[in-house]
Amino acid sequence: MKTILVVDDELRIAQIARDYFEKSEYRVVIATTGRDALSSYQTEHPDLVVLDLGLPDINGLDVTRALRKIGNTPIIILTARGEETDKLVGLELGADDYMVKPFSPKELVARARAVLRRAESTSGDPAHVLQVDDLSIDPSRMRVTLSGQQIELTITEFQLLHTLASQPGRIFTRAQLLDAVRGMAVESYERAIDAHIKNLRRKIEPEPRDPRYIHTVYGVGYKFAD
Repeated sequence: MKTILVVDDELRIAQIARDYFEKSEYRVVIATTGRDALSSYQTEHPDLVVLDLGLPDINGLDVTRALRKIGNTPIIILTARGEETDKLVGLELGADDYMVKPFSPKELVARARAVLRRAESTSGDPAHVLQVDDLSIDPSRMRVTLSGQQIELTITEFQLLHTLASQPGRIFTRAQLLDAVRGMAVESYERAIDAHIKNLRRKIEPEPRDPRYIHTVYGVGYKFAD
């Protein structure tokens, strides 16, 4: 049974989310502060974190940053309506998806299921290792190395990189990349792709401002170097 850590200082919202997740046969742990979230993450080892950014003690973005230093567990962030900056910063910090409050509990469960399914399908992918110069992409282990050094990517970042590198030279629109990692933004929030590409470049490019691997096709989208 998968474990989901729900972090929200509004206990009623957390309990509603718990009830819907439990009906879908997930185990749920609730935390109402950032400190509790980090402690529960260490002890419960959840498969997914649902994280409200508006926490009373530690800013949710700081919690996201701390979680990413510990591991690559998928994160769905919850933001207040209109906080577009927080969405983008959260994605750039490594969150895999976001939802805007107030949200549908059924949609939250669907998003969580999609993110977890992507994690399972990626880790079980039997495809061969992609080697591009000193960059190695191993789908079977969801492992990326650069010059022999392992690069830590989130599930979404890995899927974007693998999608692009599998067809070098092909131009992908943002909508096509969203579809490739469906579940990340059902409403096709295309700027989310830009945030994840920025993260990827920071991690794999020798010079992110002059990318060697992931190229921008202005007005269209992105492509992997031929």
